[in-house]
Amino acid sequence: MPIEIVCKIKFAEEDAKPKEKEAGDEQSLLGAAQGTAAPRDLATFASTSTLHGLGRACGPGPHGLRRTLWALALLTSLAAFLYQAAGLARGYLTRPHLVAMDPAAPAPVAGFPAVTLCNINRFRHSALSDADIFHLANLTGLPPKDRDGHRAAGLRYPEPDMVDILNRTGHQLADMLKSCNFSGHHCSASNFSVVYTRYGKCYTFNADPQSSLPSRAGGMGSGLEIMLDIQQEEYLPIWRETSPHVHCADETSFEAGIRVQIHSQEEPPYIHQLGFGVSPGFQTFVSCQEQRLTYLPQPWGNCRAESGLREPELQGYSAYSVSACRLRCEKEAVLQRCHCRMVHMPGNETICPPNIYIECADHTLDSLGGGSEGPCFCPTPCNLTRYGKEISMVRIPNRGSARYLARKYNRNETYIRENFLVLDVFFEALTSEAMEQRAAYGLSALLGDLGGQMGLFIGASILTLLEILDYIYEVSWDRLKRVWRRPKTPLRTSTGGISTLGLQELKEQSPCPSRGRAEGGGASGLLPNHHHPPGPRGGLFEDFAC
Repeated sequence: MPIEIVCKIKFAEEDAKPKEKEAGDEQSLLGAAQGTAAPRDLATFASTSTLHGLGRACGPGPHGLRRTLWALALLTSLAAFLYQAAGLARGYLTRPHLVAMDPAAPAPVAGFPAVTLCNINRFRHSALSDADIFHLANLTGLPPKDRDGHRAAGLRYPEPDMVDILNRTGHQLADMLKSCNFSGHHCSASNFSVVYTRYGKCYTFNADPQSSLPSRAGGMGSGLEIMLDIQQEEYLPIWRETSPHVHCADETSFEAGIRVQIHSQEEPPYIHQLGFGVSPGFQTFVSCQEQRLTYLPQPWGNCRAESGLREPELQGYSAYSVSACRLRCEKEAVLQRCHCRMVHMPGNETICPPNIYIECADHTLDSLGGGSEGPCFCPTPCNLTRYGKEISMVRIPNRGSARYLARKYNRNETYIRENFLVLDVFFEALTSEAMEQRAAYGLSALLGDLGGQMGLFIGASILTLLEILDYIYEVSWDRLKRVWRRPKTPLRTSTGGISTLGLQELKEQSPCPSRGRAEGGGASGLLPNHHHPPGPRGGLFEDFAC
């Protein structure tokens, strides 16, 4: 029958430790060769980190009261830093800005601004025909009558042309302008351009941006000086108040004089809101100061940056301005509701007839409103030129000049005092006033403050943050590799330091050839070899394995 020999070999614990150490050293060498060294633990990292206090709170050493106090100090400093950092971030996100002013910035040869003036009275009474009075009844408040003074019951007139009516019935500058001088040189009505506003037919001096007149000196006498006759006898009589919704030029007007707006050549006049009044019987001095304003775009402000395109940004205007944007928006609203446009609006669409001016157009303009919440909100351009004004006036004429002017223009002295005015517009000095919006708290200031707070509370820097991120990456990568790596199956199993080997395993693992057949004459060699010659034996392993 087959015989199985079991060998049990038990090693002492002291003999096993050197073998385990040798196996561990071999594994460490293999790991180092393959680049898979174990990551540092938290204590080792804390002892080498540049973050102040981390080594004393989390480094190697015994746990005690001292380490607890260091940990509390570290957490308190970290909380204080986070609180300060949050406040700095909130301050930065509010995008604060300030205005820097340079009151003595030298300007190049300053171009004289455009000066637009309108007579407050829109229609001359003597120029209105029966058809005009009939068509303009809602605008003027005059009852339509025929030539015999009877009310028109069944009168029929041709369709009105609003542009023709304004041209014919508006105050003519050639009749109003009595004298004109610019920088000591004579000027006339031919130096003015016709422009239409909500006051009707108006006139602009120095309107062409391609041939702007320069101002060679500052002070009175170096600008525009004109004398005007406002022609109060041509003002419409007030029979009744017109529609309360009509306030574009106050058709039911109790004032006498002109409206004036000083603006750049690229900006259309918006005189009903931006103009100022000049009264007859006074000489009005307007001292101007050129102001160059620079605003910040988003996120610090709400200005409109230039697009950089060659084509005009607003159809009908060469450049963007708030006035042009407002006029364009008003035109779109009137066109959508009334299917026509008013005379002062840009475009080639059909002009509204007189009856539509009140029934549709003026009502539409009244409903638009303004400001940042209205449907016609127009942002301010980021680069803007405007003219600050200081206005003063003296009474004219004196007694001597009243007689002279009465004789010169064949009028009485009362007419001169009630109708004549002098307007003097000039630069205070040939210097501009530059005002610029600047960011009060930018990104560089935020980083500087964060760095100061970080160094004050936790003694850290950008490199310290990189150290922490590197350690987190190192630990995370090691965890992932452990999850991906599969453990190897051991060749032998051992229990309690006792190894069990079967005879068949001994035969398979033995490097020695079987000698049973050579010596035993066909025997398998499973039993101990008793046929050896006398002499020293080879040992237990030789007797049982070979």
